[in-house]
Amino acid sequence: MAAGMPDPKEIEELLLGGELRYNRVDAVRLAGVSREFSGRVWRAFGYPSMPDETVAYTEGDIAALDRIRRLMDDGVLDEEGVIRLVRAFGQTMTRLAEWQVSLLHSMLTQDPHDTPSAEAVQTIVDVAEKHIGEFEPLVVHAWRRQLAAAGTRALAAAATRDNGDPAGRTPATVGFADMVSFTQVSRELEEIELARIVEWFEETAADIIASCGGRLVKTLGDEVLFSAETPEVGAEIALTVAAAIQDETEVPDVRVGVAHGPVVPLMGDLFGTTVNLAARLTSMARPGSVVIDGELAARLEPSRAYEVTRLVRRPVQGLGIIQPYVLRRTPGMPPPALDAP
Repeated sequence: MAAGMPDPKEIEELLLGGELRYNRVDAVRLAGVSREFSGRVWRAFGYPSMPDETVAYTEGDIAALDRIRRLMDDGVLDEEGVIRLVRAFGQTMTRLAEWQVSLLHSMLTQDPHDTPSAEAVQTIVDVAEKHIGEFEPLVVHAWRRQLAAAGTRALAAAATRDNGDPAGRTPATVGFADMVSFTQVSRELEEIELARIVEWFEETAADIIASCGGRLVKTLGDEVLFSAETPEVGAEIALTVAAAIQDETEVPDVRVGVAHGPVVPLMGDLFGTTVNLAARLTSMARPGSVVIDGELAARLEPSRAYEVTRLVRRPVQGLGIIQPYVLRRTPGMPPPALDAP
């Protein structure tokens, strides 16, 4: 450990909210779970495996195992459901934690990508010690907000199933926004500058999607997948993202492909032919433009806010012959009123 650096064990116990005082044998016994199950839970959270004799558990770890056991005892979730839930929490919180540390570091140093000094690390620890009690409720608040939104979408999917779709598919407008020539750009830029561009792209797209009333499904570095409950919201997201990125001279343009149709929601992601079609349409779009499918074009046609231009029909592997359209705003017409949150 570098001279002047805080003790790692003290930092760990501070952020965990308790002393490391139990080994794996103790934790399993106190939580009332099997050794095998505790190992599955630990790995699903993304934590490294520890030898049985290593003191690596806090009261909070045992309480978490106990809560998980009670969820199974009460029949809320079976073992496989618990593991899937825990894995989702682990993967989400890993990224959140790394982002938070990077954010604090960037606020305390001239170059956030340099190795932090002992003083910077100590300042981060001091901030965490003083304010962790204020950060934690924000995480729960965001989770509750997103859970409420996900519950609403689940109700819509259930209504669709009750209306005759046994697969639980629900209609949605989905789109991909893809940075043009990203591979070439990644070869020309330093890693730090490339990371900044990707971060700006993701933040800009996420803000636009949220403000229009859509949902950011996932980010893939140079690409984002979004969904909307109505064609108009999907169209506004696509056009606004394309225009916003095009206005930034130091960032490559994006091309956007959007389709409307049934999708299958699963574990926060979306699947189905409509998603595949949107991805194929993206590859047909020129930089700064939006290409949509025939179904979305038909649904937007009554609106005077948009213009759709038919392109040449073309074959797409796995989807047959498709009819793409270019989507533009009608000059001089205001965008439609959206029911944004």
